[in-house]
Amino acid sequence: MIRLKTPQQIAAIREASQILVAVLGELEQMVQPGVSTLDLDQYALKRITALGARPAFLGYMDFPASLCTSVDSAVIHGIPNKQKLRSGQLVSIDCGVEYRGYYSDCAFSAPVGEVSQEITTLLRVTREALALAVEQARAGNRINDISRAVYRHTHDQGYGVVRPYCGHGVGLEIHEDPQVPNYVGRGPNPRLKPGMVLAIEPMINLGGDDVRVLQDEWTVVTSDGSVSAHFEHTVAILEERTEILTARDV
Repeated sequence: MIRLKTPQQIAAIREASQILVAVLGELEQMVQPGVSTLDLDQYALKRITALGARPAFLGYMDFPASLCTSVDSAVIHGIPNKQKLRSGQLVSIDCGVEYRGYYSDCAFSAPVGEVSQEITTLLRVTREALALAVEQARAGNRINDISRAVYRHTHDQGYGVVRPYCGHGVGLEIHEDPQVPNYVGRGPNPRLKPGMVLAIEPMINLGGDDVRVLQDEWTVVTSDGSVSAHFEHTVAILEERTEILTARDV
């Protein structure tokens, strides 16, 4: 069931989003060679708690960390560890917060030091796909309009589009209906209405579409070992516009 949010609820989700983007901005500045993903996770837990919020991922379905930190061929759900990041790598950081009972979700991918031109281009194209998807997330359109925007922009340029994992509703819980795929499938295609709050999140690979889950039962990696990028915004669909609640300079 899709739960439409009231203006008061959207205002509360906006507050959660402001906390989230403040922390993510600080984490982005920390991404550099020699820093471990565990360092990033510990910092996030400390800062989110200090701002009066709670990491939404920590303990969710027994996930053991505050951040999902996915490096290179890891697409999503990477578990932070002590291994230090190296120049040339790509790290994706996904975080959710709960603040006074309301949730926000956001992710970004960042280069570690100097990266190859193909990774730089992957980052640009994935950001563009998210922007194009958000443009389609407006009242009167359908979920497939969002999905089509991502798929056309990325697949037509030869990139792999992750299919088993997708965006979703968010706000009163960390994951809600509807699902927001990054390709047009045969699933539900609800019309977008004012009051919907969605987490839109392209997951785009340098190689093929296929992914698999590692033995830790969390980390999703590309089947062919190619590098993957992930960007995500929480957006609120309003009567005459769509607001990116997690807007920030990335």
